Amino acid sequence: MLAYVFLLFAVAVHARLLPLPYSFAPVTAALLYFGARRPRQEMWIPVAALAATGLYLSRNVYGYTFSADLLVTWVWYAGMVVLGGWLAHQTTALRVGAASLAGSVSFFLISNFAVWAVWTMYPKNLGGLMACYVAALPFFRNAVVSDLFFAVVFFGVGYLVSQRHDEGVVTVR
Repeated sequence: MLAYVFLLFAVAVHARLLPLPYSFAPVTAALLYFGARRPRQEMWIPVAALAATGLYLSRNVYGYTFSADLLVTWVWYAGMVVLGGWLAHQTTALRVGAASLAGSVSFFLISNFAVWAVWTMYPKNLGGLMACYVAALPFFRNAVVSDLFFAVVFFGVGYLVSQRHDEGVVTVR
């Protein structure tokens, strides 16, 4: 249950219903937590929720056409849920931090490569690709900070709730 609460929070932030600073979002942490705490057969739920939100924003808010970079992002969502599954049996601060950083770095590299490959904003050469990555650096800093922050909060809250469960208090998972 807690994984769904974190997912709803991430969707609300992603949909801009809960305003946070740009590129400061709980998406990576929510996907990791969901993967760590929910069964694999539910993996499609956060991917579908975030994909639908992203598609709505792209088409109706930003006025973009559907493009392949959206598909790349959706595959990345699924990858983060699977990576979260790696945390399911042994959740340590080091593993959560490593998974969070892997999420930040992979999203930066993959999503910006997709923007460079799909859109015409940058020349289709090595210089254009590097310009795309350089332009995204300010967003990367916020992404790393938010991914680590929300991973600590989500997994920390989950740990505290599980400790209350161990003391005989019913938990919400």
